[in-house]
Amino acid sequence: MSLYFHRIRSGSEADADLIRDLYHRAFPEDELVPWNIFIKKAKKPFVDLWSISNDVEWVGFACMVKDEILAYLFFLAIDEKQRGRGYGHKVLGALRQRYVGQKLFLAREMLDPNADNYDERLRRHDFYLSCGLKDLPYHIKEAGVVYDIMGFDDPVEPEEYDHLMDRYAGPVGKLLVERRIIP
Repeated sequence: MSLYFHRIRSGSEADADLIRDLYHRAFPEDELVPWNIFIKKAKKPFVDLWSISNDVEWVGFACMVKDEILAYLFFLAIDEKQRGRGYGHKVLGALRQRYVGQKLFLAREMLDPNADNYDERLRRHDFYLSCGLKDLPYHIKEAGVVYDIMGFDDPVEPEEYDHLMDRYAGPVGKLLVERRIIP
């Protein structure tokens, strides 16, 4: 079955409500950008918010923050009804092709054996490994949460990440939200 990627630029587009609802169901509150800011950023040329569907129904969404060097998979969520059908693998493969020439990477919850959802974190890590991603040598700290980094290619350098996310955050966001790569 084919996948179709439709770029979302505003909260009034047809799939925006589906994205908003899944966004809030799929991610912990402390990992979310406030929706009004998230959807406003989708208008920017350095953000690609993709609504993803197959031939007959909606599958999920992906949000990429990008520049000429990096393509950061900021959020990826497959609708609960579509999980287990191989869409995650297909979406990651399609994104890898779409952002060829850029270092595609993502941040995921750290593998902390003491975390309440350790088994879920381990399954997610194994899933990403099965898609061809590798653990990268740094961690990301965003808004007080520390994540592991995975990518397909070369490591993401701290200055590359800082440049990308300074652009995303803007001058005020840079001051309000701590984000950085840590060893």
